[in-house]
Amino acid sequence: MLFRARVGGDAVVRQEPAPRTRHLRVREDRGHTVLEFRGEIDIAAAAEIMPALDRATGRPGARIVIDLRPVEFFDCSGLRLLYRARSRVLQHGGRLHLVCTRPLTLRVLRVTGLSRLLPPHQTLDAALAQSEAASGSL
Repeated sequence: MLFRARVGGDAVVRQEPAPRTRHLRVREDRGHTVLEFRGEIDIAAAAEIMPALDRATGRPGARIVIDLRPVEFFDCSGLRLLYRARSRVLQHGGRLHLVCTRPLTLRVLRVTGLSRLLPPHQTLDAALAQSEAASGSL
């Protein structure tokens, strides 16, 4: 994430360190913010992820990819994170894409209907390639 400061009349752009926690890795890739969820995404993990998720999804025109490939467990707390991210990104005129390959996580997304709102891609490259497509809309 970038922020600007004025030093002697000149604008200085500094890169804020990307948040990294036990359950989240944030990085930039081809103009997108990639939020990689890791491990077991339960209520405790969701509380840890939420601040970084809100920072990333609250920017106007944000282009976000949430990568669930490293996720081993995913409950309703994870679903709430995805729905929150989608709502915030759409509210701010951005784009959101999802990467997911684990059968159990895909099943949770299908059973709850979230896969219709946020269709999962099989690879990060596929999600990044969809950057100009409508994000999660029916």
